[in-house]
Amino acid sequence: MASLKKSLVKKGYVQIPVKITKTNHMVVKVKLNGVKGRFILDTGASNSCVGFDQVAQFLIETSESEVKAAGAGAVGMETRNSQDNTLKMAGWKTKKCNLVIFDMSHVNEALIAHGAKPINGIIGADILRSGKAIIDYKNDCFYLK
Repeated sequence: MASLKKSLVKKGYVQIPVKITKTNHMVVKVKLNGVKGRFILDTGASNSCVGFDQVAQFLIETSESEVKAAGAGAVGMETRNSQDNTLKMAGWKTKKCNLVIFDMSHVNEALIAHGAKPINGIIGADILRSGKAIIDYKNDCFYLK
């Protein structure tokens, strides 16, 4: 039987490595608008996100949003939107990465409190679904098509 990697690469998937943090999160290295960052892979997040404090660093243009964010112990958080960002992970790339921008300080505070490094953002289900993601927990990687 062919390996999972060989089988998926034949079908047009790209293997993307992840690191497992002390908090058991999967962290992936990304380039967002050409700038390197560390993002958590979060299958429970409906949208990919970046913190307000990261907007300038990643050259993100934002627009107003009526939507309130919730997650990781916080609710009713103000948000902004950002459309058509370029996102690259390993050999996979999209120029249509939409982001929700909100205060992610509580996420990084929790990570730091548990001995993990802070992150710049979250890769959510929007990217995972559009890329037909397959997560390979055994080999600390995932695949996108």
